[in-house]
Amino acid sequence: MLNRRHIRKIICIILCLGLLTGCRGLSDISFDVLQGSSDDESFTSLGLSPEFDYEVPVSLPNILVDQVGYARDSNKIAIIRGELPPDTFTIMEADTGEKVYTGKIDQKGYDEETGMYVSYGDFTDFDTPGKYYIQAAVIGQSYPFEIADKPYDDLFQTALKQYYYNRCGLTLSTKLAGEAAHNACHAREAQMKEEASIKLDVTGGWHMDEMGTRDVVRGCQTVNSLLLAYELYPAVFGDEVGIPESGNEIPDILDEIKYEIDWLLKMQDTKSGAVYASVSSVDNKAAGYILYIDGITMDATIQFAATMAKFSYLYQNYDREFATQCLKASDRAYRYAQKYLGDVSQEEYFYASTELYRATGAGGYHTVIKNYLTQNPVTKMDNDFIFWGCVTYLSTKQRVDVNLCSDVIKVLMQEVEQISYASKSSKLLVNANKEQNNSAELLRNLSRLAVVDHIITNHEYATVLENHLHYLLGRNLQSISYLDGAGARNYKDIDETQGIMNQVDLNAELVLMMSAILDGETIVSEE
Repeated sequence: MLNRRHIRKIICIILCLGLLTGCRGLSDISFDVLQGSSDDESFTSLGLSPEFDYEVPVSLPNILVDQVGYARDSNKIAIIRGELPPDTFTIMEADTGEKVYTGKIDQKGYDEETGMYVSYGDFTDFDTPGKYYIQAAVIGQSYPFEIADKPYDDLFQTALKQYYYNRCGLTLSTKLAGEAAHNACHAREAQMKEEASIKLDVTGGWHMDEMGTRDVVRGCQTVNSLLLAYELYPAVFGDEVGIPESGNEIPDILDEIKYEIDWLLKMQDTKSGAVYASVSSVDNKAAGYILYIDGITMDATIQFAATMAKFSYLYQNYDREFATQCLKASDRAYRYAQKYLGDVSQEEYFYASTELYRATGAGGYHTVIKNYLTQNPVTKMDNDFIFWGCVTYLSTKQRVDVNLCSDVIKVLMQEVEQISYASKSSKLLVNANKEQNNSAELLRNLSRLAVVDHIITNHEYATVLENHLHYLLGRNLQSISYLDGAGARNYKDIDETQGIMNQVDLNAELVLMMSAILDGETIVSEE
């Protein structure tokens, strides 16, 4: 068993190799072990208008800030672009225009990646709550922002509630959903795409796109990230998000995940244990829309096995009977996949084995884990299934191979150090590309950072996480917020494809990142 003493020995070895900086301690992860082998699809010109063949350029501010705000006790930096900035900047009270703070501008020089001169305006020591904007001679002024004790709480609740808005087969009330309210959709039975005579009730789950598609693989991956966020940072998840289950003494994040889990169970073939891939809607002019169930795939089956085992393990304290049902469904899918291992991804098989081993302690799963890690030494964590599987193996209370765990921790720490170094080396304080459109890559990296920050509570990693949230909320070259309903200049006004909350899987990684930031141990000021 990998207990606190074992982890400390491993970390000490890695520290001697110079792989960690700023490590202040470890938390081990402790859990109980669950034993067990109306359907909504829903200026005419006379040629006299003048034509223009040019576009009016958009004037963007040269002082970039987080347009939502900054926590009072956090690092607070505005990024200023311009070759010859003034020596100072001022913070102005938004409503009165009163000057409340003056700070020095620190020039950082020319940035090759962005092709501009960058300076910083650091106002970390200004912590008076209120709404402000920053201005500087010649440079201009920033968008407004807030300084508050908890500036991101409402935004976090908005991110969590996206899944309620995406619920299929349920009437969303105006009271809870506001403008997103609608009648129950896709409530009729669906037919097999290859055999129209076979019809199944597959209502429920989350919409994955505007067409109302529900996809097992994408749903499982979304659930995995949300469960990881809850597992690492349970204290930030409450029971008052504003969904039908709020107030039932179960964290709303688990209630929301269960809504997807209930649908996933319907997607498992009752005879074989295999899992159908997805449900899609096609508009038929004669018969209205038709729901089609796509056939069984090995990706859907093995990922279903992993996600069901993970959910059963974390949900057992709230409903042991339902958790056991999920574990049995996981085992049936896993056994089906074992019959066709030639068609199963090794990485997905490894991940499913780690979740089932942690939930049951059965030695067969451990054999698969050890064989994979021995025959395929982990050298990086860019594959989600390797990452999820390694984190689960490190967190289990079952017996583990300490040497393999040591190797895994070493790689995880190395990768996180590289992510942290690349971010700190950038003058924008994040490892964003020149086009500022690689949010998916950033969020994937931050999920690794959030896990390691939980293990060792590293101040540098906490700062990197916060800087990326500032970036997503407007401190970027486009001066846009990538999150719904946040910031003076939102992605919806510029490019609909850049949104994060409207993509269920990216939103889940956002939830994980924000969980780490909102956790009391990670919001820290410069020492």
